[in-house]
Formats: sequence, C-alpha cells, structure tokens
Amino acid sequence: MKDILQEIIAYKRQEVERFKAVCSEREMQRRVERLPDVNVPSMKAALSSSSSGIIAEFKRKSPSKGWIKEEGRADVIPFAYQSNGAAAISILTDENYFGGTDEFIATARRSGVDIPILYKNFIIDEYQLFQARLCGASAVLLIAACLTPTACRLLMSTAHELGMEVLLEMHSEAELAYAELEPDLCGINNRNLGSFVTDISNSFRMAELLPADAVKVSESGISHPDTVKSLRQVGFRGFLIGESFMKASRPGEALGEFIAACKL
Repeated sequence: MKDILQEIIAYKRQEVERFKAVCSEREMQRRVERLPDVNVPSMKAALSSSSSGIIAEFKRKSPSKGWIKEEGRADVIPFAYQSNGAAAISILTDENYFGGTDEFIATARRSGVDIPILYKNFIIDEYQLFQARLCGASAVLLIAACLTPTACRLLMSTAHELGMEVLLEMHSEAELAYAELEPDLCGINNRNLGSFVTDISNSFRMAELLPADAVKVSESGISHPDTVKSLRQVGFRGFLIGESFMKASRPGEALGEFIAACKL
C-alpha cells in the first residue's frame, strides 16, 4: 500500500525550498520581528477551561476524500465556528493535499476570529514556524511520525520562542517517547497517516499511556456526541473535528447542534 505520509513529506521538503527561494529565512525572521508585540490566545488554556473542548476544523479537502467543501470560505466558516461555541479552530494550510493556504488563517483573523487557531500542516522546517506566526496562529501541529525526537525538540523550542504553543501528535505506542518532550498539548491521531485508515479506538488505547497531567486531544474520526462524552471519561480535554462539520451545508450550525448534544 502506498504510504501517503512519506509522499507528503517528500513534497513538503521541495515546497519549503521553493518558499525560501522566494523569501529568504532571514527576511521571514525580520517580518516576524516587525509584528506587534501581542500575546496570541492560548489553546491549552482554552481547552482546559472549555465545557465542550471542540477544536472545529476548516478543512476543504483531504488526500483520501478529495474535495469536501471546495467553496468553503475562510472569512465565513471559522467565524461561524467561533459564534457557535468552538473552543478553538484548526485550519489546514497545506495547499497541494488539503486545499489550504496560510492566508486562510489571516483571513479568519480579519473576519473577527479571536479564539486560538491551530496551524495545521506537515511541519519539518523552522521556516514554517515563521510562516505560522506571521499569519496569526496561536499553536502549531508537530507530528511525531514526521520528525526525529531531536528535530521535534528544536522545533518546539522555536515555536515557544515565537509565542506559539505546540500540539504534538502521536499515533502509536512507538511514538509515546515524544510525550517526554512535554508539549503544551498531546494529540492522539486516530488516523494512520500512512494508510489514512481511521480507528477511534486508538484514542482509548493510548489515553492511559500518556502522562496523567497532559492536556490530551483526540483527533480524527469523531462524528458523534457520545464519542466525545466517552473520550472525556478517559481524560481527553480536546476533540478535533473537521469533516463532520464541513460536510454540512452550514458548518457553524452543525457545530452548535453537536455541542448541544454533548451536554444532554
């Protein structure tokens, strides 16, 4: 079976080099240094205090499903998520495989989104962290399967220096050592990024293996309020949900109904 993750990472390396050819690393650093000195909202704090814990995702496309909502607008859906009770928002910024762009985060901010936004991409280079900071992200996703522990530690340190938090995503027991890096949030992806097969039981299996004090986030395959209730019982505080909402004609309203059902 074709390993989709390896294909994405190979493409991402080439993409980052193209970005650097257009705007050098030093120029990116200068642009970040010129940003206003303001604190971005904390995703860790938002999830820790939220009654829903829903990280609603703006995801127009996926490698396995193709276009989910090609017409989805970053100036409409993220703000609708915020208005309907999302604790935080995740925005896909990978263009080739997910139909995203950094500008979607900047657009969401201009539309009035002031809750935490996760920069969701396949980050393999420090350059991408400057991109995330420039467009207004609060946190970045680092994926254990994409990085060595040493590289992950260095990227996490840079993200923190830039004022952003880190959601560190793991999938298997073999990746649990990454939790020792003490990320701001520990994510468990229920989707195998090699095959894109999703199994929600992965979160239940991995929950008890994570540090007790970790802010745990379950990612992918969550489509029913009862699943959120069950995941809460085993210690999860965050629930990243995208396709279930993006498939709806009005994603924000779908989120609001989902949150209401979680409280029943």
